[in-house]
Amino acid sequence: MGQNDGRDEERPAHLVTVAPFRLCRYQATNADYAAFRPFEFTRADLPVTRVNWFDAVEYCEWLAKRWAMPVRLPTEAEWEFAARGGLEQKLYPWGDTPVTDRPHYPDRWREGPEPIAQSDPNGYGLFDMCENVHEWCSDWYNPTYYVQSPPDNPPGPPTGTRRASRGGAWRHQIKIARCAARSSIPPEFRYADYGFRVASNDNC
Repeated sequence: MGQNDGRDEERPAHLVTVAPFRLCRYQATNADYAAFRPFEFTRADLPVTRVNWFDAVEYCEWLAKRWAMPVRLPTEAEWEFAARGGLEQKLYPWGDTPVTDRPHYPDRWREGPEPIAQSDPNGYGLFDMCENVHEWCSDWYNPTYYVQSPPDNPPGPPTGTRRASRGGAWRHQIKIARCAARSSIPPEFRYADYGFRVASNDNC
């Protein structure tokens, strides 16, 4: 986890073990979220955005009751493990090829996010990891957390003022993030490039 030649908050790269877990193949869509909290939208297959961390957690709690199984946001460690898709020490879910070499990259994400699953999935069958919209994680954010992070199932700091998020987003100059890239905003903020995907435990 992490990247020694990345940004300060991505260091040091360190070995982490995560217990088996499940992660949704897709970012939560407008249609998914509207079943929980009706709202107007243009396309059902666009990732839901302008949801803050509390909204995402409430959706997980609602879905857990509907599915009769645990549903939650992933931890940063789970998200990064999933994003790598089985490729160790690679920059992106597909390897080290620059993002600008991706098919049709200059023409994508001009004015907003794209419908889900427009790119090939990674090695774990997960779509849009590191791209389209930022994804909320369950952790509080601390830029120096990796210095004291536990090696097994790191949950993030016990307290904080910002919640961690992962992945790239359509509003940035570089539209796809590295697997190790970290970001965060206060949990009450709602941005047009913030969404989420749901996780669960593997024994359900």
